[in-house]
Amino acid sequence: MKAHHRQLLRTHRLQLCADLLVDGLVVQYLYQEGILTENHLQEISAEVTNQRKTMKLLDILPTRGPMAFAAFLDSLQEFPWVRDHLKAQCLEMQEERSGTPTNIIPPHVLAKSPTDKQISQLASRLGVEWEQIVIHLGLSQADIYRCKVNYPSSAHSQMVAAFIMWRQRLGKKATTEALCKSLLAAEVDPSIIQHMLQ
Repeated sequence: MKAHHRQLLRTHRLQLCADLLVDGLVVQYLYQEGILTENHLQEISAEVTNQRKTMKLLDILPTRGPMAFAAFLDSLQEFPWVRDHLKAQCLEMQEERSGTPTNIIPPHVLAKSPTDKQISQLASRLGVEWEQIVIHLGLSQADIYRCKVNYPSSAHSQMVAAFIMWRQRLGKKATTEALCKSLLAAEVDPSIIQHMLQ
């Protein structure tokens, strides 16, 4: 897990313990996605109160790899207010750290959906972080799997298919601004965004 994600969970630890019931779908989703093991499930369920169960989960998550934070956000379907707050805080932290390039991109460009050419240019510059980005944009692991199955021999085609799927699903809400924010949340170099928009 990235340092700013760990910091975010630590900063909001008490609030998360008050707001979340992790005993049900949250933990099961994280187990399904391979973030938690059976031992982790047992450790969490052994805690007496819901707050202590949440604390135990928050202790475990930072040790579970780079996809743990994105999977945790995905697990919060029953708690959209918590998920949205964490996403907003994450974006603020990212913008403070790197200075958002969205400040120098004209508003009319940010409001449009990225073109096929821009998506292809972006895909040519991304690596394995593309999965985290499309998950942040709202695609599921099943959507990613479908893209990989449809284009087994081309990572570039998998990425393009995923971003086009996002654009088709969200329609006018699939804006360049939303894409830029997701790229920043995944700590993509801002020069990649500039290259995409050339």
